[in-house]
Amino acid sequence: MPAAAVADGGWVELLDADEWSVGTSMTESNHEVTLLVREGCGACEPVLERLQSLCSEFGLDVTCIDVDEVASRDPELRAEFGDRLPVVLLDGREHSYWDVDEERLRKDLRK
Repeated sequence: MPAAAVADGGWVELLDADEWSVGTSMTESNHEVTLLVREGCGACEPVLERLQSLCSEFGLDVTCIDVDEVASRDPELRAEFGDRLPVVLLDGREHSYWDVDEERLRKDLRK
């Protein structure tokens, strides 16, 4: 399974194309935070670091999806989000793009 290095020495697991589907089911007590990225995206790593820090406050992990890797299985994902990466999804829905709306995300994660 591919992985992406994070500046602090940690690792983020990337899902293979056969493991990703939009609308992944969730339990009502948890939120799912996903960051849509692309290899070579200069803005993606700093956003990932901020997102990981914020999500750790809530005991959540961040799942990274490379839209180009999953394009063969889910071309709509790249078509919808590929021009404004990185994109933060909360529970499978677009929450913010190009940056993390920290105040809004904290509020939504408390729900």
